[in-house]
Amino acid sequence: MLITMKNATKWRYFTSVVSVTLMLLSIGALAVKGLNWGLDFTGGIVTEVQLSPSVTSHQLDTQLDKALGQDVSVITAGEPGRWVLRYAIPNQGTAPDIANALADIGSKVNVLNTSIVGPQVGQELAEQGGLALLIAVLCILGYLSYRFEWRLASGSVFALAHDVIFVLGFFALTQMEFNLTVLAAVLAILGYSLNDSIIIADRIREILIAKPNKPIQEVNNEAIAATFSRTMVTSGTTLITVGALWLLGGGPLEGFSIAMFIGIMTGTWSSISVGTVLPELFHLNGEHYMLKPVTEEP
Repeated sequence: MLITMKNATKWRYFTSVVSVTLMLLSIGALAVKGLNWGLDFTGGIVTEVQLSPSVTSHQLDTQLDKALGQDVSVITAGEPGRWVLRYAIPNQGTAPDIANALADIGSKVNVLNTSIVGPQVGQELAEQGGLALLIAVLCILGYLSYRFEWRLASGSVFALAHDVIFVLGFFALTQMEFNLTVLAAVLAILGYSLNDSIIIADRIREILIAKPNKPIQEVNNEAIAATFSRTMVTSGTTLITVGALWLLGGGPLEGFSIAMFIGIMTGTWSSISVGTVLPELFHLNGEHYMLKPVTEEP
């Protein structure tokens, strides 16, 4: 083997320290800068317009940012020349004149409809999104507590927290818009990271039952070696798909794609490093999976 068991253990410890450091930095970014909540959560104005098919999203974005003095989300409506514009409610509380704002675009502007999403609706979406995230986490914790002994399950739980916090910290640090599509990506990351962690944890349990006297460091290294190729192939193919969404999906899918891309990489990383080191620190061994003798009642 090119990498000895001892070196593999050192690498796992080193990468775990890096993971914990990045997680602490992500928590710091969340505490200091917070998330840049999108219009889905804060409320705003949605306007649908019809323009010449020759007008591009870049032209619209540049003109609207200049005219309205704020970032405007420009989304194609699936029909040539038809666009959906999303922007924050101005301080005066009235919708701006989009036709006037786009007067210099060189095309006839036809405003099809305008609707206002109030802050109350945004607050309800935020509460529902948080509730969905909480239910997902509770279901995962319940499953892990049933499937594995708590020392082995602790690694999977910590890996899940690491992946989600890292993604949230990235969005806090870059101040990219956090909207419903990004929240959907966070929920997807929970499931993806759990899948990787369970595969490795299952292999660890099998080896502990078959070789109860084997040191836990060697058990973890053997389990990682047995599942490494499968993990890399799965993560690689998923990253290719997400990368295609990132490159070809445009603005509406950018946040989702970036969150998924980061989540898949950190999920693979944490399942191998954090997910195996924590059970070692809790002194997991084969005795925890040995059947206890049944004592007969007198």
